[in-house]
Amino acid sequence: MTYVVTENCIKCKYMDCVEVCPVDCFYEGENFLVIHPDECIDCGVCEPECPAEAIKPDTETGLEKWLGINADFASKWPNITQKRESPADAKDWDGKPDKEALLSPEPGQGD
Repeated sequence: MTYVVTENCIKCKYMDCVEVCPVDCFYEGENFLVIHPDECIDCGVCEPECPAEAIKPDTETGLEKWLGINADFASKWPNITQKRESPADAKDWDGKPDKEALLSPEPGQGD
């Protein structure tokens, strides 16, 4: 099992989860974070830390697409191990539906 970052992270990109991850399995895109499914140890500490409730266990139904997105971008984006500031408008995007089209394939800053 692994944890998966889902659509609600897009343009919110809170980084509270990064700070608590014991194995540094988060990778950063321009406006989204992903979890590397082969590095995640299923400890679950990241899930309650996400203010946007965008992290889910892969045992929940309907997450196959997001698991694929996480795996794909984790192999392309830089690793991130330290929390930084979220976008200034993150709260405005939290909970908005249909954000998948806004997912940027561009990498973030990483560490």
